[in-house]
Amino acid sequence: MNAPILVTGGTGTIGSRVVPMLREAGRDVRILSRHPRAVEPGIRHVEGDTVAGRGLVEALDDVEVVLHLAGGAKGDDIAAKNLATAAKAAGVRHLILISVTGADRMPIGYFRAKAKAERAVAESGVPWTVLRAAQLHEFLLPIVRGMAKLPLLPTPGGLRFEPVQVDEVAARLTEIALGAPGGRVGDIAGPEVLNVRQLADAYADATGGRRRRGLPIHIPGAIGRAYRGADNLAGDGVQRGDRTWHEYLKELNQDWS
Repeated sequence: MNAPILVTGGTGTIGSRVVPMLREAGRDVRILSRHPRAVEPGIRHVEGDTVAGRGLVEALDDVEVVLHLAGGAKGDDIAAKNLATAAKAAGVRHLILISVTGADRMPIGYFRAKAKAERAVAESGVPWTVLRAAQLHEFLLPIVRGMAKLPLLPTPGGLRFEPVQVDEVAARLTEIALGAPGGRVGDIAGPEVLNVRQLADAYADATGGRRRRGLPIHIPGAIGRAYRGADNLAGDGVQRGDRTWHEYLKELNQDWS
């Protein structure tokens, strides 16, 4: 029996890559979203909301594997707890959560919510896997693009990123969904650790723009100490992707020309 794999956030940046990979592996997919789309072969869309806890019973019917990819600025911890509770009641055999590198170390609300979501999954009683990912290229692009419009480039000391290709994250999640629960697996991150200057200069080169003179900025308090201490970066056991920030920008270059 090909029990469907439930994917929350299946139409999002990561989910829209994961779903075709699961279909290529021969698996039926059920997508939970607040605004279901038309029926596609091997894909069923069901209406629901993880934060509100709505539609979860129907979505989880006959499901053995759940990929929780939905997320937002607020409510990630509530959504994960609601889904984990419903998954336990439904007899789900594998609950998978995408989280963020540094979730339990960064003193920022978004990271703290992700850490709470991880605990909800780990304490649910359902066999589980948590994959922490670094910032996607698609996340950093609008930030760097906005900075490129400023007269001076803000360059916060100690602020670094490990941008990762979304397809590499999606492929890892697909591998996890088709395998056995693994608990906290190694993070996935990009092949480089880049500061704001390096990110912005690569963007300027790719778009034919002008490299901006830097404006040094000190990030104060606990957040600044955390960034300077590399608490947002992956540690031992990280899986490094192959696609660099420069390569990502080069692929987009034809859209800018």
